[in-house]
Amino acid sequence: MYLVYTPEGQDEPKRWKYNPNKLLTPERELIEKLTGKNFAEFTVDVQKGNSRCRRALLFIFQKREHPPLKFDDVAFAWDELILEHSKGELLLMRERLADSVPADQIDAVRAALDEDIAAAYEDPAEEGKAQLPVVG
Repeated sequence: MYLVYTPEGQDEPKRWKYNPNKLLTPERELIEKLTGKNFAEFTVDVQKGNSRCRRALLFIFQKREHPPLKFDDVAFAWDELILEHSKGELLLMRERLADSVPADQIDAVRAALDEDIAAAYEDPAEEGKAQLPVVG
């Protein structure tokens, strides 16, 4: 999964690989402090679109590059920040459809996933290493 930030006026998006299991302990603790949620709740809520969770995640990634950054300095328009699955993650979801989607909906879900797969970004370094973004 990727956190993709495209501020207004910037042509190329900034893309960070987001794997909750790869965040460092101090980062996870800071996320819990900033959001008031335990980390397992955060990982679900960031995917559901919780604004504060997404802001906290953006803050963590930006702080890695700009250590003096303060949380209060992080602001974005809603359409400037998205989470997107990698091509490998989408392919993995497609493989597991039968386990999670009612039979009468599989064709429609498969068609939607195929469109997403065709448009998805895949980091060449990550090819073949897909796993779904869940906290272990």
